[in-house]
Amino acid sequence: MKKIISIHLLFLLILVLPVKGFSQVTTKDYERAEKFLQFNLSKHIYNSWVEPNWYEQNNIFIYSINTRKGTEYFIVNTETKEKKKAFDQEKFAKLLADSLKEEVKPFELPISQVKLEKGNRILFKAKSKTWQYDPDNNTLQPKPDPLKLTSKESLSPDGKWVAFIKDGNIFIRDKKTGSEVQLSQDGTPENGYGYDLSWYFTRNDTKGEKNDYNIEVYWSKDSKKLIVPRYDRRNTRRLYLLKHSNEGYQAEVVSYERGLAGDSAIAMVDFYLFDVQKKNGVKIDLPTHPAFLGTYFYFFDNCPKAYHVRYYRGYKKRELFEIDLETANVRSVLVETYPKTFVDIYTETLEVLYDKNEFIWRSEQDGWCHLYLYDLTSGKIKNQITKGEFYVYGVENIDAKNRKIWFTAGGVDKSRNPYQKYLYSINFNGKGLKLLTPEEATHSISISPDKRYFVDNYSSVTQPNIAVLRYLKSGKMVMELERSDINDLVEMGWKHAEPFSMLADDGKTMLYGVIFKPLNFDPNKKYPVIDGTYTGPHTIRSPQTFSRSVLNMDLSLAELGFIVVNIDGRGSAYRSKAFHDISYARLGYGLVDHVYVIKELAKKYPYIDADRVGIYGHSAGGYDATRALLLFPDFYKVGVSSAGDHDHRMEKVWWPELYQGYPVDTQYQNQSNITNAANLKGHLLLVTGDLDNNVNPSATIRLAEELTKANKDFDLIILPNNDHSSCYWNKYFIRRRWDFFVRHLLGQNPPKEYKIK
Repeated sequence: MKKIISIHLLFLLILVLPVKGFSQVTTKDYERAEKFLQFNLSKHIYNSWVEPNWYEQNNIFIYSINTRKGTEYFIVNTETKEKKKAFDQEKFAKLLADSLKEEVKPFELPISQVKLEKGNRILFKAKSKTWQYDPDNNTLQPKPDPLKLTSKESLSPDGKWVAFIKDGNIFIRDKKTGSEVQLSQDGTPENGYGYDLSWYFTRNDTKGEKNDYNIEVYWSKDSKKLIVPRYDRRNTRRLYLLKHSNEGYQAEVVSYERGLAGDSAIAMVDFYLFDVQKKNGVKIDLPTHPAFLGTYFYFFDNCPKAYHVRYYRGYKKRELFEIDLETANVRSVLVETYPKTFVDIYTETLEVLYDKNEFIWRSEQDGWCHLYLYDLTSGKIKNQITKGEFYVYGVENIDAKNRKIWFTAGGVDKSRNPYQKYLYSINFNGKGLKLLTPEEATHSISISPDKRYFVDNYSSVTQPNIAVLRYLKSGKMVMELERSDINDLVEMGWKHAEPFSMLADDGKTMLYGVIFKPLNFDPNKKYPVIDGTYTGPHTIRSPQTFSRSVLNMDLSLAELGFIVVNIDGRGSAYRSKAFHDISYARLGYGLVDHVYVIKELAKKYPYIDADRVGIYGHSAGGYDATRALLLFPDFYKVGVSSAGDHDHRMEKVWWPELYQGYPVDTQYQNQSNITNAANLKGHLLLVTGDLDNNVNPSATIRLAEELTKANKDFDLIILPNNDHSSCYWNKYFIRRRWDFFVRHLLGQNPPKEYKIK
């Protein structure tokens, strides 16, 4: 009998003990994790990035950099290959302190918009005023501000005219004389000329607030013509939020304009061409169009035309139009269709070479994103410029005279990660492809005004950022500018994430991702896995730069005793068209690859426990996290889903119509977390901000309702006065996410009410 009792006691003891090999998570573990949160870790990376501010009249630029002293300013002369301090910051601080009548620290200067002027002088903003500093004479003086424009005004390229909106109409004002002319006559604020409404604008209906419009106009290069969209908002849908936490004792109603998938209650737009000299206008002969599909117009040097790329509802077609700026006549130049899936709006590139009767266009028509040279008159392809199984990100520079183009691309070198971005040059005829940034990394480019040099910031998951100056023609390095100082990270015990690649279950498609491990990683232990997810489909989740690999939520989460993985499965961006299209009309598909990869990683690495897998994500990643628990309930055991768009019928109109399809059909229901809520088996934490005007909190509340109806256990946090972004960064939520995974995936009790500072 004693033996039986002993066995039972031993069994009970095993149940309450932490997982074998793991000590109890303590406050010290949380403190260590807090140190690795991105807003803390960023303070320990120095000399990290060069953002050049080029001086237009010379080959020099100024930049600021975060050093161990603080923020320092440097000037680089590309001709002499000289880098020097921009000015004596001690002297400058004293002058500025006297002018501002307050303390100014030399390496915490309260200045912005720093620019170089003629004579080595420096122009900058401080306390909303413009100042000029002469470092040679150590003098500081206020400068008359250039014309201050409100959000309802737009300055012409030649600086002579100011367009502005009033009472629903468009006006112009002579900057010199101040005389005003009303160009349109029949507008109203709800059907107004140039009346743009910010995506982020919300109004407090309880307080009777009205829409606060901004101006949207498109000036021709010579300032003689003005294209103005006219928005009809008389039948637009508004979505609502409740501001629960305020000065009073009742909730306030906040609203914003937002159409939903399949909606007809959306803003519509027409376009008008106005002649600044004749003071008259005419409607451009383009059909009235849903405004969310785009309103942008292109203008080019020495070109009497404007160009407009129009997308059609459902995004299966886009069309390039040419508008004659004298007659307002419209000509269709090119039509591109993808009847089975969608045309990717992020591949739009247009460069018109009017005097050559040509234009350069980016397209996925051969199955990869490439550049094409077209005849402007016929709209037919003259030749494909880039070709092969790689992705062109965009055009950086065009030399029309020598018929050469500079572009960024990934995947040209098959031995390298296809998501890394490199700069290349190539001739218009598709010959002479040349790599200009050879280091195995992701390269970010800033080209000098004279097109002779460029600043190249390059880094990878394993390589801290290095900033160099190069010749644009050859790619040859001129000089190194900065090299990231990560000594503090190394002293903290930090180790870089581990990139990996693996074939998908089709045996031919290569997938990529990264693994984050805790600092005290022990290969002899088994760790639960957390999938940090965002399946896109318009982007990727795994970091491709050093800063992204360090400044994220994954690193701190790993410190609590987890392996955290990022995986870019099929259906995400920047690969072939076929790779991308897999997620069309089935936005949860990418998780199939996540499950497969994690299982394969567990076979390869014994320290990965594929029986204890969790997942977290925000926004579309919040959809993924919940979707994972509903679609693979026996694989994903724990999920934290914040600001999730759980049913795409409740989403902003353009995003689901682009990736899920139009019109709204049964696939929307099939892909909905709300209609599949009864599948929940694991532990789920739902989080939303009550003022989220990107993904309305009603999506999370509706999901909670269906989970309640299905009698499912789940947790719900509503963060008062938090929008889409502040919800993600909310320190209380970060801690609650830690707690949730520690409790349900690690099987331990977290420290009670730990406070992230």
